[in-house]
Amino acid sequence: MFSKYIFLLLFLFNLTSCSSKKETVYNYEGSFNSEKGGMLIDAMSGEPSNLISMIAGDSASSAISGNIFNKLIKYDKNLELAPELADKWAISDDQKTITFYLKRNLKWADGHSLTSEDVLFTWKLVTDEKTRTPYGSDYKLVDEAEAPDPYTFRIHYTKAYAPALDSWASLQILPKHILKDEDINQTFFSRKPTGSSYYKLTQWINGEKLTLEASPSSVMGEPNINQLTSRFIPDTSSQFLELIADNIDLMNINPIQFARVIPSRPDLKNKLALYKELGNSYTYLGFNLKHSPFNDIKVRQAINYALDKQEIIDGVLLGLGEPVASPYKPGTRWSDKNLHPYSYDKNQALKLLHEAGFNDSNHDGILEKDGKPFTFEILTNQNKQREMTAVLIQRRLKDIGIDVKIRVIEWASFVNQFIKTGDFDAVILGWSLSLDPDQYNIWHSSQQKPGQFNFIGYNNKDVDQLLEEGRTELNADKREKIYHAFSKILLKESPVIYLYAGYGLTAMNKRIRGIESPAPPAGISYNSYEWFIPSVLRRNEITP
Repeated sequence: MFSKYIFLLLFLFNLTSCSSKKETVYNYEGSFNSEKGGMLIDAMSGEPSNLISMIAGDSASSAISGNIFNKLIKYDKNLELAPELADKWAISDDQKTITFYLKRNLKWADGHSLTSEDVLFTWKLVTDEKTRTPYGSDYKLVDEAEAPDPYTFRIHYTKAYAPALDSWASLQILPKHILKDEDINQTFFSRKPTGSSYYKLTQWINGEKLTLEASPSSVMGEPNINQLTSRFIPDTSSQFLELIADNIDLMNINPIQFARVIPSRPDLKNKLALYKELGNSYTYLGFNLKHSPFNDIKVRQAINYALDKQEIIDGVLLGLGEPVASPYKPGTRWSDKNLHPYSYDKNQALKLLHEAGFNDSNHDGILEKDGKPFTFEILTNQNKQREMTAVLIQRRLKDIGIDVKIRVIEWASFVNQFIKTGDFDAVILGWSLSLDPDQYNIWHSSQQKPGQFNFIGYNNKDVDQLLEEGRTELNADKREKIYHAFSKILLKESPVIYLYAGYGLTAMNKRIRGIESPAPPAGISYNSYEWFIPSVLRRNEITP
């Protein structure tokens, strides 16, 4: 869903219409030298809300804007911090001051110089109380920011802030000369951006597609692939049909397609390469804690016991996933190996529900409390895995007398009409997380305004204190203890139920070259600007 750090995604192109089309057979064998040009075709399930990522907050917007804008620093293939707009940086001995030194001769796509004044302007925007952003808390910890010259940006913290560098690897820098007199919440720029990175926006047709082309003034140099376009196809089954028909080049596929469909078809094995990687994300069932009865911890714990997570992993993911007991990637130091998911225990679930005051007094199979049946609605977006997960949850909760309805909604409407307004009982969603363990934006009680990430309404003073301590603790071992304590409280209180951490499964047409295999820690897309399509493997450019 949302993310402070989201890996670069690429998008698709609609072939120009023509009166007839001949099938082209490609020979994918052989090695090819890198060359520039061509178009890469992809599909997205959700349409971006806008291309100012600090305002949008959704992964679709951030993925596309990440091709248009730059940050001061970035993560490299090994997940180490590396230069982007900043050539280098220095941290003071007391860890309270960071100085970034920008590269020389940086330009925006319109030819204006990109300087430290743009960085300072972006910081002021993201920390302005009028800016409706879920990301402001990270940058409000900066006590003072300054741009003493065009190539220097310096920030001062009152206290040392552990995730400081990580936060600056997330903030996309915006042009002051265009936005200085604009309302950032409502501006033409969100759909007609001027950036500095590899690509520029050339077309956006609502509900249909969005096209990017290589920017000749990119401060990062020229990408190999000239054109990226994203068609918006909410149904992933339709996306897969486009993939096997050779109308798109890559997509995230589901476990059945990965494990059964593609391996069983020689024609698909010949033209599609498969990639599997465990990302830094998880899927969850989240409750609106401002709605009864989900404000009762016993009810949430009962539902946690009532769900068989391994059944979901096996049934929905064909085993291509991992159980999770904390909001961190399994196997990392931040994921406490001593924590375990709630076991499937129907009797314990019923016991807790009875203690919470629910009984089936009229023997109709549905629990009631104060004469009201226990019924609620699960909302999710158009995502087959989440829909299948909802069905399994519905069945398991029926077994303990809870009536669940399922409602599937298009992504933009889901976010704007329900998530941002808090108009829901429960949701099935996912979090894509930063590499830093700080999750203040998601769980701190102060982050509940419209558009912020604590939309479930979680409020716990001990968690607030731990999150505040974790942000200012620089010792990694001490931070680990803080976040383990934080995770233990979340697991006990069950404001969300962790369902699984699924593997990222990608099918990519073999005409695309330059992908590193096996995938480095940052994933296969870390160097997408270096991918190329040999001219002999490109689609014919068809004209009317």
